[in-house]
Amino acid sequence: MCAVDVTPVIATERLILRGPVVTDAPAIAAMAHDVAVAGMTTSMPHPYSESDAEAWIEHARNCDWRRTAMFAIEHRAFGVVGLLGFDHDRGPRAEIGYALGRRFWNRGYATEAVRGALKWVKRDWRKAVVVAGHFADNPASGQVLCKAGFLYTGDIQRRPSRARGRDDVPTRMMVWLA
Repeated sequence: MCAVDVTPVIATERLILRGPVVTDAPAIAAMAHDVAVAGMTTSMPHPYSESDAEAWIEHARNCDWRRTAMFAIEHRAFGVVGLLGFDHDRGPRAEIGYALGRRFWNRGYATEAVRGALKWVKRDWRKAVVVAGHFADNPASGQVLCKAGFLYTGDIQRRPSRARGRDDVPTRMMVWLA
């Protein structure tokens, strides 16, 4: 009997969301080494090295795709432009997180990736609720989530930001209902 690991692939108009591979490490490290990118996430350290990217890829390759999903966001022309993932680390609901390289901001890629990923969540995971949060000082991320169909809950949580060296960054919470 032969077992083959198959990770989901999500295709949108301009993007492909797929499981990361070892050869993605240089592009991920270059993107995430920017403090403006890492500082808007809870878990990315700064500085972010290629070994950090390799560790993230290894973690992604070993995740349980029934509860966690970690994608490289690949642009059809530019290669890897970001990361996106779902986990249940903070509660029973799947929570989405994403990061795009700065040179790819304000082009609609984040919204396109999130929308594609939510379709996958509804179809393959059969989830009807996904939560998200964005740092209060990152309203652009809030716009991405609103365009993808998320609504504000009115809750503000204090969340960590490894890159900022803080564990109390105000985070506006949102919810998506399929």
